[in-house]
Amino acid sequence: MGRFREMASDDGGETGIDMSPLMDCVFILLIFFIVTTTFVEESGLEVDKPQAATMIQKDSTSVKLILTEKGQVFYEKQDIGFGGIQPLVKQMMRTEDVPVIIQAEDNTQTGLLMRAVDEARLAGAVKVSIGDRKTSG
Repeated sequence: MGRFREMASDDGGETGIDMSPLMDCVFILLIFFIVTTTFVEESGLEVDKPQAATMIQKDSTSVKLILTEKGQVFYEKQDIGFGGIQPLVKQMMRTEDVPVIIQAEDNTQTGLLMRAVDEARLAGAVKVSIGDRKTSG
């Protein structure tokens, strides 16, 4: 017990607890949990992203359709409507497998865009690209 008395402070003040071993233990536990943690890879759906229209070679012929927000479909500045997409694409597909590019204005409804894509695919188009068309004004 003589040793215990020697550890007490001589001036009658409080003795403090040394916190450094506790902090070392906490850091070692933290490193242990970080190293041993396994990260779970969440499963998800794979999505086929559409290719941008700019990736298509410029020297190849293509069917470029413009879809307005009012539901009009233009080919070479002529309004062909949704009913004109299939005959046009079928005619162009007779000679070679040409890509179809559909440029939609900013506020075009998704349903109209999907209808244009479906019409092109029903006509036999394999490569259908979707782009946006900036309207002036």
